[in-house]
Amino acid sequence: MALSTFNTKLIAANNETSKCVKDNWIEVDEFSSFIKLTQEDNVKVKLKEGNYQIDNANSIRFIQIRGNNSHYDLQGVRFMVDTKLFSRTGLEKSNDGNSMYCAIEISGNNTVVEGLYIETYGDEPGRQSKNKMFNIVGSNVTLKNVEVRTAGSSPWGYGSLYGLGGGVVRKMNGIRIGYPAKNVKLIGCKVHMRAMGHAIFLQGAENTLIEDCHVDGLLRETNAILAESSGFCFEREFKARKGGYIEGTIVAEDGTILPNEMISLSEDGIRMYPEYKGHKTINTTVKDCTVFQMRRGICTGLSTSGDKVIDCKVTNCVATGYNVGNNDTLINCSADAKYAEAFCIPYSNAKNAYVEMEILDTRNGIANNMLAKINGAGHHVIVKTSDPDFIPSSMAIKLSTWEGYGNFNKKAKMHATDIILDNQTSAKVLLLSGVEKADIKSKGEVIDQTE
Repeated sequence: MALSTFNTKLIAANNETSKCVKDNWIEVDEFSSFIKLTQEDNVKVKLKEGNYQIDNANSIRFIQIRGNNSHYDLQGVRFMVDTKLFSRTGLEKSNDGNSMYCAIEISGNNTVVEGLYIETYGDEPGRQSKNKMFNIVGSNVTLKNVEVRTAGSSPWGYGSLYGLGGGVVRKMNGIRIGYPAKNVKLIGCKVHMRAMGHAIFLQGAENTLIEDCHVDGLLRETNAILAESSGFCFEREFKARKGGYIEGTIVAEDGTILPNEMISLSEDGIRMYPEYKGHKTINTTVKDCTVFQMRRGICTGLSTSGDKVIDCKVTNCVATGYNVGNNDTLINCSADAKYAEAFCIPYSNAKNAYVEMEILDTRNGIANNMLAKINGAGHHVIVKTSDPDFIPSSMAIKLSTWEGYGNFNKKAKMHATDIILDNQTSAKVLLLSGVEKADIKSKGEVIDQTE
């Protein structure tokens, strides 16, 4: 069902032929009728199954769902969004002061959207790096059993090596939950990242639940990049950003890409930003979720309040499996450490985190020998595994370390103070300079290097 003249202002005057009422549900088989109903309160709408091409728009928010107390059933529906829209000029701007382009914005309150499969096509990067598929800003919104596939970023194939946004980088993110959103639920959603960007991220949202969601991305070895004989990286003589460490990947100080490293082609799986325009991100719960082959898996460490992560699994991530912060609680979580530490509490000012972590099969990884990283004060950490062979003998849990992700203030005094660590694995525990009052119980050797 191609929609080459999509225009929310040009709705057929008589659309009664395309809808019927059944059990209080309005069933529509015309996309224009559906768009009209996204503006109405107290409706239950089911769109006819099929493929709908979105290749025109009025606003930088291509589809705007503004209905309050409404339910939109999109089971069996596929939206195909032309990436050219993300670079269209002349579209109406939003009155929220945010210039981002997005395929669907949900600003209605007490709204449910379920069952949609949405993807981009065309693979043309947008005008800026704020592009995203969903922008949720309403309160008491539920996004249920929605599946997202992103494509259309530049330069594709190099992850964070050339920047995090702006400059030459054009991203295509998955699902954003942002201020003034409160009490939003993502239930049973899937995000397949085939573009540079975050899969699910929060900015200034309160009381968010992310449950039974799945994120996956793609990884690439730097050896494959260095084998290129043309293209973006080749033309830059295989030099990325300078600095030695770029989001989980080691490069030379001058930015030269090194062999035998692994990069994520996308950014984080589930990530909290600390705030949005002064409004803090608080009280997030992530439950029964999986993240596979992303940069960071689940990143609560940048939020401003203690968040909860329960029964989650992260594998094959490149910067860290879980980024843990102040007062965070991780219960019955698991991760491997093939390409980066299974989890880190990296910040020297983080306090009172609680972590239960099962180490998954970490064999046959590259470019990493750190199982976990613990900085800050007052944390209680339990590390275990179901099979001792899962953890190579070179692996170590490190306390008070600059190594790995998360330490950007080189003037900070690194420390790990009043840490309770129960290491039920055979991995070594390294106590580095700055460790004080550590209560360590370990099956593996404890090596004191504090002097």
